[in-house]
Amino acid sequence: MSDQLEFNIFNDPEAGSGAIQAPGNFIKKELAKRGWSQADLSQILGRPLPTINEIIKGKRGILPEMAIALGDAFGQSPDLWIHREAAYRLALVKNAPDSDTARKAVIFDQAPVKEMQKRGWISPDARSAAELEAEIEKFWVEDMKAVARKSSGLSEFSNAQLAWLCRSSALAERVNVRPFSVERLRESLPKIRKLVGLPERAAHLPIYLAELGVRLVVVEALQRTLIDGAAFHLNNDPSSPVIALSLRIDRMESVWHTIGHEIFHILNGDPLSLDTDLAGKTTAKNLDFIEKRADDSSADWLVPQKEIQSFIRRARPQFTKSQLIQFANRIGIHPAIIVGQLHHLDELSWSQRNDLCPKIREHFLQTAMVDGHGIPPTT
Repeated sequence: MSDQLEFNIFNDPEAGSGAIQAPGNFIKKELAKRGWSQADLSQILGRPLPTINEIIKGKRGILPEMAIALGDAFGQSPDLWIHREAAYRLALVKNAPDSDTARKAVIFDQAPVKEMQKRGWISPDARSAAELEAEIEKFWVEDMKAVARKSSGLSEFSNAQLAWLCRSSALAERVNVRPFSVERLRESLPKIRKLVGLPERAAHLPIYLAELGVRLVVVEALQRTLIDGAAFHLNNDPSSPVIALSLRIDRMESVWHTIGHEIFHILNGDPLSLDTDLAGKTTAKNLDFIEKRADDSSADWLVPQKEIQSFIRRARPQFTKSQLIQFANRIGIHPAIIVGQLHHLDELSWSQRNDLCPKIREHFLQTAMVDGHGIPPTT
């Protein structure tokens, strides 16, 4: 941040004194200006009141998604709130009694440093605050934004999730692709679906998507993130879509549903999306419109819903192995995809018919740009 930018944001007449203020002070002034209470802001933002209160008191930082929400609520740029938060946290570090210790504490609070060093994302030799700050600055992708969907229902990214997205973006930079066309991708959906017939055909997907202008990368998820996949634009350029997979669940039906989910985010022109726990139980209640649309489109692309509903009426309640295989062969899909959809529809328990669900990760690792899963990053 330049000195001029810092002066413009924090030392304007509304800021009061020349000292850098906590972002919460600015929120209180905006509320007073509009005659809103914290409860009003909570309802406007769709965030819990304790979250708003903690931000105002400085106990909780303003993450990118909250910056966007505050910008929308107050008619301001999200960057304004990002800069206010960053400058305030930096001021706290500079004024701390033990500057290096305090600076490192802030760094470890803002990024999963230990895991990033272990994965080679930043230098394992960085020890001092200055060294760590330099490494994090090189790693971080400033414009990485997305609309997160988590099983917890929260909308902000965790720092580990944001780090995963940044690493995915850096890896995607190294993938060579042809020019992208939404029309070509949509027209190619039937051909892509043919890859779902056998597990080993998954190895063709990264290459085929590259021909369509879509970068596919595999980045093993960091601990406790539950990330399955993401769809975003490289450098915020709509002509450079990226699909990032974690392959954390090595099951054919889970991986292909995630792939379809991300493809339809791209086709629908959705905001950037980070998708977590797609293999878990999802319902209309815990999916917003954008995510439910991608979920439904992926399911219908893989197995036309009229077909599976007809099959359910005929085969319920046994769903024998021979019935599943025969139905899958008729519609040209692997039986695992049928089993996965029956699991999600509660027609089968999660422990039933798993013998029809093969692993698939090894096939992606043959051709995709990979970070993790025991493989060094592709050069």
